[in-house]
Amino acid sequence: MERFISIYAESTPNPESLKFMVNGDISQGLSFDFPDKESAIKSPLAEKLFEFPFVKGVFINQNYVTITKDIEFPWVQLIPKIRGFMKEYLEAGNAIFTEEMFDAAPANMAMSEDSDIVIKIKNLLANSVKPVVEMDGGAIDFKSYDDGKVILSLRGSCSGCPSSMVTLKGGIEALLKRLIPEIKEVEAEAL
Repeated sequence: MERFISIYAESTPNPESLKFMVNGDISQGLSFDFPDKESAIKSPLAEKLFEFPFVKGVFINQNYVTITKDIEFPWVQLIPKIRGFMKEYLEAGNAIFTEEMFDAAPANMAMSEDSDIVIKIKNLLANSVKPVVEMDGGAIDFKSYDDGKVILSLRGSCSGCPSSMVTLKGGIEALLKRLIPEIKEVEAEAL
């Protein structure tokens, strides 16, 4: 039976990124960032999207794909091309990822060997931050905690977004500092 795929575009706070919503889970609940063509080797879908000359980044999440484009191309011309391609690709049942993509545990998952503070941080990120950031087509992942300093990774539409530092400092850092007094600062990982 042929699968019917519905795709529509949603804006994000990053003017160069759009979120293409899909009516179904395409990533088994995980998220994967492909900031350039070379990184897309484990995702046939991302590799195909990078064949478009305007695609600069691909972020695949449970029910959407965020595309970051070259600034010189207007979205009005690109949206129909991307929607048409993705609809055809997904309805044909083509692979989204290679099996190797699912081997590593997600960075935000609390592990038994994590300290109490790291577990609190990861739980707050998963329950309070992740849903909000995903609504804007991005993701923020835990990278490390050391002596009061939390390092997070910005992915998807958050990467390169003009308002991402305001969100990081004014929103996420304020929340983490208020709920976990040991936290002194939150920074984005240097890419």
